Amino acid sequence: MTLARPAMLLAVAALLGAPLPSFAQDMGAQGAAAEGERAFRTRCASCHSLDPGQNRAGPSLAGVVGRKAGSVEGARYSKALRESGVTWNAQSLDGFLADPRKTVPGTTMTVALRDAAQRAAIIAYLNGR
Repeated sequence: MTLARPAMLLAVAALLGAPLPSFAQDMGAQGAAAEGERAFRTRCASCHSLDPGQNRAGPSLAGVVGRKAGSVEGARYSKALRESGVTWNAQSLDGFLADPRKTVPGTTMTVALRDAAQRAAIIAYLNGR
C-alpha cells in the first residue's frame, strides 16, 4: 500500500511542520489521515490499540507522540526499550518503524515498515490521535 505522490508529500510536509495552502490542508491532509488510518489498521492494529490502557501484544499507542518509550503502565517491554531513553516523535518513530532492531537493539518489536510513505502516513495518523 502506497500513498499517491501528493498525499505523501502533504504527509511529509505536515510532519515537518511546513505550512500548506488551505486547499491542500483540506484535501490532502484528510487523504493522508485516511491513508494513515488504513495503514495503521493493516500493519499495526493486530498488536497495538489506540485506546488508552488497552495493551495487546504491544502497548497502546494512544498519545504515543511525546511519550517516553517503555512507559505505558501494564505493557510488556524489553529491557532494551525501557532503558533506551527514546522519546517518541516523528523522527524517532520513523527510525524505529523502519528498523526496530537496528534502532533499539534488543527490542522485541520485529515488524519493520520499509515503505517510507507508509511510515509517514502512520506517524501523521498517530500524531493526530
